[in-house]
Amino acid sequence: MQNNRAFTLVELLVVIAIIGILIALLLPAVQSAREAARRISCSNNLKQIGVALHGYHGAYRQFPPSAILPKGLIPTDSWSVHARLLPFLEQSSLEDLIDWNRGYNAQPIAARTRVPVYLCPSEVNDYERPAGALTHYPLNYGINVGTWFVHDPATGRGGNGFVYPNSRTTFTNVTDGASTTLACAEVKAYNPYLRDGGNPSVLGSPIPSDPAQVAPWGGDFKHNSGHTEWVDARAHQTGFTAVFTPNTVVPHAAGGESFDVDFTSSREGTSGSRPVYVVVTSRSWHPGGVNVVLADGAVRFVADNINVATWRALATRAGGEIVRDY
Repeated sequence: MQNNRAFTLVELLVVIAIIGILIALLLPAVQSAREAARRISCSNNLKQIGVALHGYHGAYRQFPPSAILPKGLIPTDSWSVHARLLPFLEQSSLEDLIDWNRGYNAQPIAARTRVPVYLCPSEVNDYERPAGALTHYPLNYGINVGTWFVHDPATGRGGNGFVYPNSRTTFTNVTDGASTTLACAEVKAYNPYLRDGGNPSVLGSPIPSDPAQVAPWGGDFKHNSGHTEWVDARAHQTGFTAVFTPNTVVPHAAGGESFDVDFTSSREGTSGSRPVYVVVTSRSWHPGGVNVVLADGAVRFVADNINVATWRALATRAGGEIVRDY
């Protein structure tokens, strides 16, 4: 007679252990493959944004300004670059909802609409943000507004970025070369930030060299609302600066907690006299760096450990720097 011996308890435990080990070995590979796919999708988003920027330039003979701010006045609710690119991203129906003569806060339907091309698939905070009576939707791609100084409302002078408030940047103005000038880079949604402390308060203030220098300038602390409004033209919502290299931690302590913050000395359009200095760091959920799109439309992955001088050189449109491999 055939002897049908059943599994012993020990044998069963061994099989379960082997299965567990195999899962533990395979899971990181699966997660890595998924992240690689998300990173490619993110790159495709930036490629579309680059094409849209070129489409806008072709239509208007300039790139869109980061904001439209009348000199010396204090306007409100200037529409972002991202809003102005909508017709060039197959979002004409959304753009049709916008009355450009009125601020975005008066047009809540557009402000709360999710625009998929503006969101990285790796973003963990892909949800709308209620802001009082209004609701906004975040984004993950900031326009390059330079290396530190962004705008002086008293004189109307702008910073050294790809675009800036009231800019009329053309390819001709990008004398550093479109292939070595950043147009957009990744940012994280719901990033904490400090705003409107008024310091530095004078033109010509030196760029900070240490992230620990930033928080002492102070300001109103917002713990989770940076890059949550794709319609808002101000740098803490739709821009970035190259003060520090990608994913650099800018420390700030509040309420017994530690935060990695952004900073604006004075938000664009909130003062008629105070200069605007901005530390808005490019960040991503991808390991090791961020995706960027250059002014020529090329998309690259930039490592966190890029030399800071090179990173800042990439952020200037006409700084005269020579950028080699990075």
